[in-house]
Amino acid sequence: MPAVIAMLVILLAWALVAGRLARWNITTAMAMVAAGIALTAGSDPVIRIDLDNTIAERIVEVTLAIVLFVDATEVPGGILGREPRVTLRLVAVALPLSLVLAWAAGFVLFPDQDIWMLALLAVIVVPTDLAPAVAIVRDRRVPARLREILNVEAGLNDGLIAPLFLFCVAAAEATDPKAPVPDALINAVPAVLVALGVGAAVGLLSARMLSRAWSKAWTQPAALRLGVLALPLLAYTLALVLDGNGFVAAFVAGVLFSSSARRLPEGATHLVEDAGTLLSLAVWFSFGQVVNQVIDAGPGVEVIVYAFVALTLVRIIPVALSLVGSGVDRLDALFLGWLGPRGLASIVFGLLAYIDLSSPDNVLPVEVMVVTVLLSVVLHGLTSGPIATAYARRATKAREPAVGDEARAPALGDG
Repeated sequence: MPAVIAMLVILLAWALVAGRLARWNITTAMAMVAAGIALTAGSDPVIRIDLDNTIAERIVEVTLAIVLFVDATEVPGGILGREPRVTLRLVAVALPLSLVLAWAAGFVLFPDQDIWMLALLAVIVVPTDLAPAVAIVRDRRVPARLREILNVEAGLNDGLIAPLFLFCVAAAEATDPKAPVPDALINAVPAVLVALGVGAAVGLLSARMLSRAWSKAWTQPAALRLGVLALPLLAYTLALVLDGNGFVAAFVAGVLFSSSARRLPEGATHLVEDAGTLLSLAVWFSFGQVVNQVIDAGPGVEVIVYAFVALTLVRIIPVALSLVGSGVDRLDALFLGWLGPRGLASIVFGLLAYIDLSSPDNVLPVEVMVVTVLLSVVLHGLTSGPIATAYARRATKAREPAVGDEARAPALGDG
């Protein structure tokens, strides 16, 4: 209860000064992390959050399920956005390459770990989330095309990685050393198939029913918003009851709901978006306590190096390769490759790995997650301003006439 009160007070305080802090690029997520670190620090903290229990696990899972649903519904111009070819290159080429590179980096830096633990680390550090660098995505000095590509990619990649997380954590926690991989996959594949069916049914049927109810004037805007909020929770819960994966079900429901609900009013998803934001902030607050625990334990040098590699080479190289011949110039490709902040999805995957795996196997995933997200907040936060300024200068130069053009221009009245 003290943790809930603290989070609500912080949110109220944020509501009072959000405009002023936004000028300094301080986001709500950053404020919640700072508060979480401050209030859970020390041997006798003001607030102590018990993350290692079923209730905490369900809250974390529901949060990601709602966020995945919202991400899937927010993409303009269809699920691949208005730049489908570029988006497809990023999610079908760059994303798998990033996973492979992160996996390979794990072999070098953590040679004592098995292949599934290394795969789990890759799944944790690769998903992108724009919350730690939201300022640059809203900065109009950055071309709108690039900002939209980043939004679409961020909305898709964590949904695509969710089933991979299921496979990896199932294999990593397998207790039979003789045949852990087949057993894990045999148990995980049906869960994904069930989730696909549940998500498709919930997304399609709900979109049609809500659209019909709205067109016939059977419902009201407030009730409609509540109905949409129920959808990711319904998909997630129904998938769990049927032994499926709630993440995948919620994401698929969002994809099919978005494509089938064009007749609904614009504000129909506002409530589910706000609920996702509120739950996300609770996760960011809890992340502050995990940061304290990891810092107190002292992460190894190899963890720090792995996180830095994950934020740089693991993303920049695959993105650059995937965009060759796409029409995106080299500087823009470098921008897209660099701006891949890690946030909520990495935190959720890391926390779930910590909860699901037994000690001491659960220590490394949470250390990697914490260091990666913290480095991302620092690196992407510090570079967002200079990058936006560079784009502004580039646009100014493009508008300026070339040297000598003014002299060659015909004088007024010349034929």
